[in-house]
Amino acid sequence: MNNNRFLSMLGIARKAGFAVLGFDKTKDSILSKKSKVVCVCSDISDKTLKELNFFASKSKIPVVQCSCDMLEISNAVGVKTGIVAVTDSGIANKLISLSNDNA
Repeated sequence: MNNNRFLSMLGIARKAGFAVLGFDKTKDSILSKKSKVVCVCSDISDKTLKELNFFASKSKIPVVQCSCDMLEISNAVGVKTGIVAVTDSGIANKLISLSNDNA
């Protein structure tokens, strides 16, 4: 995965208002089916990842675990977080394709 491009897309999503940050807000966004993709950092806890996968699978929303750590994602979006849900289809598709290119 090209981390720089992936992180840049997360930053663009945040600046455009299409990013939902943090576990609780992401869970609410998944359950209301507003999220198009959920991106998580590589050092997220197994319990959190399991819960996200559970909620996302119920709503058929893909979860992408990138090779970036929480600090890198936090720097990209400007808030300390390891979970970012994207609500825009175009940005979500680009993030999915970037994650698949170098998976």
